[in-house]
Amino acid sequence: MKYILITGASSGIGRISAITLAKNGFQVLAGVRKEEDAQKLRDENLNITPIFIEVTNQDSINEAFNKVSEILGDNGLYGLVNNAGIAVAGPLEFLPIDRLRHQLEINVIGQVAVIQKMLPLIRKGKGRIVNTSSIAGFTAFPFKGAYAASKFAVEGLSDSLRRELRPWRIPVSIIEPGVIKTPIWQKSINLVEDIVAEMPPEAEKYYGVVYRNLLERTLKRVERSGAVPEQVAKAILHALTSKNPQTRYLVGKDAHFLSKILTKLPDKIVDSFICKRVGLDKCEFEG
Repeated sequence: MKYILITGASSGIGRISAITLAKNGFQVLAGVRKEEDAQKLRDENLNITPIFIEVTNQDSINEAFNKVSEILGDNGLYGLVNNAGIAVAGPLEFLPIDRLRHQLEINVIGQVAVIQKMLPLIRKGKGRIVNTSSIAGFTAFPFKGAYAASKFAVEGLSDSLRRELRPWRIPVSIIEPGVIKTPIWQKSINLVEDIVAEMPPEAEKYYGVVYRNLLERTLKRVERSGAVPEQVAKAILHALTSKNPQTRYLVGKDAHFLSKILTKLPDKIVDSFICKRVGLDKCEFEG
């Protein structure tokens, strides 16, 4: 039997990926934080076993390791999918530092902590690692600096890890989705309201109109042209089953566009394009 551990399996990409992997014959150890999410996965009646894990808590990671080891017995871990993550948004000028720290703790430090703990099991299972990044890992949009920082970090860490593990033939793949129809966007919008409340009045004065218009347009774009999470799950499945997995998997039309076009253009042209798209080029701020 081939066992896969996937973090952030409560909803969205993680949940769909867990179900997809189970339907394709894997024994899935699905990382969740709440009992209600665990029960929903059990109700799928598939080869899914919920594992409680909080990636920012080392004790929780240690407990998850012990549980996974108990389930595996003499087997190793065939795959680790690091999918847990959040999206913090806000102008960097006023973004509360604790919010930035929390973003990096979950999306970056948490991934590394889980990888470090699970690597002995991956070595034993001659397995592989799949890290979920984003188009934000190579294109940074206004007001998404914290999220972009976390995903740029995931890209760099994954590249280094892939090269470090090369002697042991442990593949490391990066999934780079564009806009995907998942609850993370609504969760991000809800989080924004809390973050805005922590900012000084100048934040609203300088960025408020553009910022709120961008959030509204983003939600509309998700509904209109966002890819479905099944597309991401398909990429993860390929990364786990291919004899020659890709180092990067772009998912969605916008991901392919940004990768092939914007990353090849001079920075100033990209700046102009992006600022025009979000409305920053039409604004003249005082102060």
